[in-house]
Amino acid sequence: MRSQEVDAYLSGLEPDRREALSEIRKLVLDLVPDAVETMKYRMPRYEYEGGVLCAFASQKQYMSLYMDTGLVEQHRADLDGLSVGKSCIRFRRLDKLPLETVRTMLRETELNLGSV
Repeated sequence: MRSQEVDAYLSGLEPDRREALSEIRKLVLDLVPDAVETMKYRMPRYEYEGGVLCAFASQKQYMSLYMDTGLVEQHRADLDGLSVGKSCIRFRRLDKLPLETVRTMLRETELNLGSV
């Protein structure tokens, strides 16, 4: 389910950031087609089965992908070279973000949320 609010958010970004975050959006919606796309805290957010899959944002110095705290910690080694916070993965270019790791984390989150 695509949100017009998310479309508006993305259309207001610089082309390189719009392209990168649109790719993440596509990845999420391709992997979890039943995800509900919303805007929360002024950023795109994806929910599934009443829980949060992920969110992303374009910030001044970088882009951020927000995911489950436990999964970010569990996959920290796969995110080597990136600025990683408690539940936040920061990156400046999409080619620096290990998309296969993001796919794995999204699948794990979907399974966890679906079993609740």
